[in-house]
Amino acid sequence: MRIATWNINGINARLHAVLTWLDETKPDIVGLQEIKCMDEKFPRAEFEARGYNVETHGQKGFNGVALLSKLPFDEVHRGLPGDDDDPQARLIEGVFSTEDGGVVRVCNIYLPNGNPVDSDKFPYKLGWMDRLHSFVEERLAYEEPFIVMGDFNLIPTGHDCHDPAAWWGDALFRPESLDKWRRLVNLGLTDAVRATTSDQAFTYWDFQAGAWRRNAGIRIDHLLLSPQAADRLNGVTIHKDTRGWDKPSDHVPVEGDFALVGFSKAA
Repeated sequence: MRIATWNINGINARLHAVLTWLDETKPDIVGLQEIKCMDEKFPRAEFEARGYNVETHGQKGFNGVALLSKLPFDEVHRGLPGDDDDPQARLIEGVFSTEDGGVVRVCNIYLPNGNPVDSDKFPYKLGWMDRLHSFVEERLAYEEPFIVMGDFNLIPTGHDCHDPAAWWGDALFRPESLDKWRRLVNLGLTDAVRATTSDQAFTYWDFQAGAWRRNAGIRIDHLLLSPQAADRLNGVTIHKDTRGWDKPSDHVPVEGDFALVGFSKAA
């Protein structure tokens, strides 16, 4: 079972790239971030024609997340609990049945960027991470395969960055953010990339200053796994080639391969 995350930076701008990638790789479940459209504007027919079930949590012009799955959804949850007044569309979770009567949960997130740090955006980021911590802690109590994935806007270590000194102090790489990250991972989550390689690996290259040409990247797109999901992890692929495509996203897909029991095809 192949499960992937990709910040596409606008579904309308990247539709051709996303469809091309799906046709080439055929993952089973995909989480998209920054779809930047309302639910009714999402081009679901293009994905349904390729055999995907589609669920979205959209927002006009900003944010927005979607889940695509070749298997039917048992449950769908939209929005991060903990603040009923938060209008930002940044989380969608799908629950899927397995043939042995179990379930797997896939939670797709677009964690706030937090810049500039001297604005209200940084406290919002930290508060959102606190809410995510509570959400994940609750999900882990179910003791089932659970994957929380997406654009975390968080550089875990200097090894995950082309130039740590240049990024230090940014909302993506500063003590407060890293403390929240460590607290989250220390709940018992496994960073899928780091579980499979110690090599330097990037998932994002800025559009500015020739970052792609210079390989001046950072790793901010992650798959975090519950113990039950980590036990089933076979490997991870970072689809770096998509960054060199025509009109690319500044992020690339990150895909985990899991030895999960086959899903039930029943609706």
